[in-house]
Amino acid sequence: MEFEDVVVSLPPDPQHLVEIWTDGGCKPNPGPGGWAAIMVFGGVEREMSGFDKDTPNNRMELTAAASALEALKRPCQVRVYTDSEYLKNGITRWHQGWVRKNWRNASGDPVKNMDLWQRILDVCKIHQVEWQWIRSHIGIPLNERADKLATAAREDGLAAMGQGGGNQGRKPRASAAS
Repeated sequence: MEFEDVVVSLPPDPQHLVEIWTDGGCKPNPGPGGWAAIMVFGGVEREMSGFDKDTPNNRMELTAAASALEALKRPCQVRVYTDSEYLKNGITRWHQGWVRKNWRNASGDPVKNMDLWQRILDVCKIHQVEWQWIRSHIGIPLNERADKLATAAREDGLAAMGQGGGNQGRKPRASAAS
């Protein structure tokens, strides 16, 4: 075998873990929604958030995770923290059955949010992702912050709509970690 025939793909470095804290919500559900993610790596935090004018809560939870994972620029070891049992169970337990059944659920109906599930599954092929469910609203600082960012994205989106425009997303920003 010649050297040009060898393809080397290095695994993510386990010493360099990216933490992602996600949240999403709507008020009412379904209705105007916001999502947010906080990515933490090497003492730097990056916030992302966005808005949808008419959506169910679960789409916002999935959008937060998909958007954050897609923002990573190279293969990473990632731990995603979510307070959504739907997201955690869907990605760790249910998706194998959905794929096997051609994206049908146990009742034989099409899986809701298939586009978002596929985005998440596609990006999980690049990264080593661990999914961690956490209880919401118990004072975990980054979870509380993600909740506030998602709420702010929804409120900002509604305000922008009132001015004749719609905001489908906010630009990510980096900030020094506290």
